[in-house]
Amino acid sequence: MKYEPLLLPTTSSVQEEEEEGNLVKQTWAESKKIWHVAGPTIFSRLAMFSLTVITQSFAGHLGDRDLAAITLVTTLLIGITFGFLLGMASALETLCGQAYGAKQYHMLGVYLQRSWIVLSLGAIVMLPLFIFASPIVKLLGQPDDVAELTGKVAIWLIPMHLSFPLQFSFMRFLQCQLKTWVIAWICGGVLVLHVVLSWVFIYILEVGIVGTALILDVSWWTSVLGLVAYSLFGGCPHSWTGFSKQGFLGLWEFFKLSLASGIMLSLENFYFRILIIVSGYIKNAEVAIDALSVCVTIIGWESMIPLGLFAATGVRVANELGAGNGKGAKLATKVSLLNSIAIGILFWLIIIVFPDKLAMIFTSNTSVIQMVRELAFLLGTTILINCIQPILSGVAVGSGWQALVAYVNIGSYYLVGIPFALTLGWFFHFGLKGIWIGMICGTVVQTLILTILTLKQGWERGKTL
Repeated sequence: MKYEPLLLPTTSSVQEEEEEGNLVKQTWAESKKIWHVAGPTIFSRLAMFSLTVITQSFAGHLGDRDLAAITLVTTLLIGITFGFLLGMASALETLCGQAYGAKQYHMLGVYLQRSWIVLSLGAIVMLPLFIFASPIVKLLGQPDDVAELTGKVAIWLIPMHLSFPLQFSFMRFLQCQLKTWVIAWICGGVLVLHVVLSWVFIYILEVGIVGTALILDVSWWTSVLGLVAYSLFGGCPHSWTGFSKQGFLGLWEFFKLSLASGIMLSLENFYFRILIIVSGYIKNAEVAIDALSVCVTIIGWESMIPLGLFAATGVRVANELGAGNGKGAKLATKVSLLNSIAIGILFWLIIIVFPDKLAMIFTSNTSVIQMVRELAFLLGTTILINCIQPILSGVAVGSGWQALVAYVNIGSYYLVGIPFALTLGWFFHFGLKGIWIGMICGTVVQTLILTILTLKQGWERGKTL
């Protein structure tokens, strides 16, 4: 008599096991693809952002007024222009990413030319922010002596601002071709150069606050020259074939997409910098400015990691959509999100446990360190929430629906977050912490809306919102 096993795997259970195995393999494979872009991109962003952090650190040990001035320029003025022009460059990420996925390599060079033109015009339009920095900062309620020094520093940082169009365009151009390690090597070399220059000119030659600004200019332009040299002189033979008349065609369409991208990212970038503005109206304003500057700098520093994943998500989604693979775009979104959340939890723990050590990187003032310690929970919570939103914005860039996200950001940040923040801070007298809590609520609303929009994507059916 032949006996059969008591339990046999059903066809459905076998299929489920195979699907689970395939899902694990697909997730692992997609994760490697994402980190192939995100790893070097995160390093590059951290390296370039660290130029400003290092400058702030050196300035902080020169004096509290010097730290307040350099931080107001870098986190407020440079923050606005950086965010807007970086956002405008995301249009290049959408177009180049999809062209690369569709194997239309020659179009990458055409889009690069258009990006130079559009971003350069944007940088020129924003120059008055630097020229009239002193009265602008005074109007925002900052002390007169800090405002005057801020205006002086701002003039000397105009060259850094004018480097952004080339920097951002070439980084996106190379990134979409998965040449991220080239960017990493260039930015890493510039970081080493910046540390050496800062040490020599600030500590040994004692050039002061203006010298710190000039060192930033030199470092940023060095990175630009490295990217230009690689891209135009043999590094990209298939995507850069020389200047073309096509680069001057379709500028209006490119401008509209760039403008939507710029508004989308600048609204995000500027949002928490409003805390720096309101600090001028708080008692003991100089300490508040310095403490908030430290917190905003830490947010910006850590955000280079989710922003690296943002870039990787945009590239992966654009590549898959360009190749007509909606399921691949959906998988890339999920894997990026899981990675970013895990990193956000890690940094939340670091900030909660070591707030003093982080503050001491920038200042030795005990009052400033104490205020940073008091704000540590809000700082950590902000970073944790902000680990989700960049991934969803990356989906927007890859899909090309930046204009829709710009409206979401306006509504969430400026119609919900700021009114709620002012209500808690001034009407209910919760002060600075109340303002910060209200702004976190705006971020939560924005994240929820972007999540819903992402879930409604119709990639598998060959369409996007």
